[in-house]
Amino acid sequence: MKYMFMTTVALLFIASTVFAQEASIKLSLKEAVKLALERNLDVRAELFNPAQSEAEIRKNRAIYETHLTLDTSYQDSNRYSEATAGRLEQRTFSLTPGAYRLIPSGGTAGLNFYNNLNNTNSPLSSLGTYWQSDLTLTFSQPLLKNFGQDATEINIRVAELGKETSVKRFKTKLLTVVAQVRSEYYKLHSLKDDLESRKISLELAQRILKDTEARVRAGVLPAMEILNAQFGVSSREKELIDAEKAVKDQVDTMSVLLQLDGSADIVPTDAPSRTFYSMQEEEAVRMAVANRPELDELKSQLASSEIQTRVSKSRTLPDLSLTSSVAVTGLGQTYDRDMDRLASASYPVWTVGLKLDFPLGNQAAENDYIINRLKTEQIRTQLEALNASLSSEVRTALRTVTSSYKQLDVADRGKAYAEERLKAYLKKSEVGLATTKDVLDVENDLATARGNQIKAQVAYSTAVSQLWKATGELLDREGIAVSSAQADSLYNNARPH
Repeated sequence: MKYMFMTTVALLFIASTVFAQEASIKLSLKEAVKLALERNLDVRAELFNPAQSEAEIRKNRAIYETHLTLDTSYQDSNRYSEATAGRLEQRTFSLTPGAYRLIPSGGTAGLNFYNNLNNTNSPLSSLGTYWQSDLTLTFSQPLLKNFGQDATEINIRVAELGKETSVKRFKTKLLTVVAQVRSEYYKLHSLKDDLESRKISLELAQRILKDTEARVRAGVLPAMEILNAQFGVSSREKELIDAEKAVKDQVDTMSVLLQLDGSADIVPTDAPSRTFYSMQEEEAVRMAVANRPELDELKSQLASSEIQTRVSKSRTLPDLSLTSSVAVTGLGQTYDRDMDRLASASYPVWTVGLKLDFPLGNQAAENDYIINRLKTEQIRTQLEALNASLSSEVRTALRTVTSSYKQLDVADRGKAYAEERLKAYLKKSEVGLATTKDVLDVENDLATARGNQIKAQVAYSTAVSQLWKATGELLDREGIAVSSAQADSLYNNARPH
């Protein structure tokens, strides 16, 4: 019987432990950051942009794909002919396979194999039924407008720079989310500390109420002191309820941020750091200029705009094109004879020519160039503005770190003073030199001091995180490397199979 009882107790203990584990999730800061990278919906949504940019690159590279063509037709005609004073019958079947491809200079090379079977009763034709074929190589090349690799591959290069921009934008999103996770994580830690502080305050107020009731019964204190003590308990019960609500609200915020089950409590295991962090202003600004993805994003946009400006200027030139072709021809009553003559190359045909097209005024091309040039200058100005803004942001973040660290010392001293003051007032209360209200007011000051200390710790940790975000080193400190590999994988998974 004793054995069964002990077994039941053990099972109940195990069940309660499992339930407690299921009802709460213990998270270190690194685990929280890792979950955000894997599950955060804003991060996942941003990843689709570089994947789409990769598709845009592949689409534009398709200009160099070889195109195969096939033209075929059959014609049957019956006409009255004055030459024969009768019916002229003619049947024609043609089959022309071919291929063409764009080349980096902007020209187009093509190859066509023309085959034509003719059958006619015309007295002017000595063959009656015959094959006629030719193999033709064609080449056209812009000489002014649209000449060169820049003009040919402009959409490819713009797409590649667009992908670089989207990867940098993704890095910016990661910086923002990681900084947010750190801030919300430490905020949750502080709210849980504040909740414990409110519980301690309530326990002390309840003890004061109990002591006050005993003293009133003993006739040492007037009955109205009980009302003061009861008010103190009620106030702290309300504060405890507010603290519990704040913790639950913050758990919901973290659950959404990390995409966790909202019904589970999140228990942060890492306390805010109190280690002093310092950095020279020049070094911090240099790091920001080197690491901030917003700068790289604008630089990619500037490079893209400069290419478009250069190409749009070339498109203000006249459209002068070289056209040329060379062919070998054949003719025969049988297809074999036709091919023999074609293969002999005894009957070549070649052409060369120039084609000019230039609109009077050329306003469309000129204004395209003006638009792109103005856009380039605009991005350069934005780049200068961002450099100045980042420098200011870094200096502000450095000052905030210094100020927040000093506030830690102030909060520590304030808490220590409040604790000693409460001890003194408790002793005064024991000898009747302090009222219940005095003790509760002093205890309330201690609760405020504890709250200030908790807030100071969180403010300092947040300030350090914001400095690392401002210098662009936050991802490196968290061991996060950003590349286009994930986006490329997303692109490959979306391809038709």
